[in-house]
Amino acid sequence: MRAVFVPGLVVLAALAGPARAASLEVNVEGAEPGPGELYVTLCQGGLSEAACPIGRSVPARGGAERFVFTDVPPGVWAVAAFQDENGNGRLDRTGLGLPLEPYGFSGAVGRRARPDFFSASFDLREPGAAVRVRLARPLPRR
Repeated sequence: MRAVFVPGLVVLAALAGPARAASLEVNVEGAEPGPGELYVTLCQGGLSEAACPIGRSVPARGGAERFVFTDVPPGVWAVAAFQDENGNGRLDRTGLGLPLEPYGFSGAVGRRARPDFFSASFDLREPGAAVRVRLARPLPRR
């Protein structure tokens, strides 16, 4: 039997290979000037701390901040961000669970209900993706 070479099939086979790691640019807007850190995490499968394995922080300067994550595995991700004003390394909440510090998520997460992963998620497949997160303060500053 004779082998048949079809150039188009070789190209398709190369394109169908395993997905490559991607880069992701996260633009966080609405940080307030003041003390503390601005935290950004990448979450997969949920928005709990355990579901957000990749993160970075920078000193809060107010305004906008740009984060670039490289070598992110392809998949469905969400971004969670908050400004830690008192430097304790976590998002402070009231006794009812309402955030006391500025926070935000990627996607179409509203401020009237508990955020969910589905509303915040996006499909990361290609290098060079970018998402925007807008921080907001749900309660007046204490």
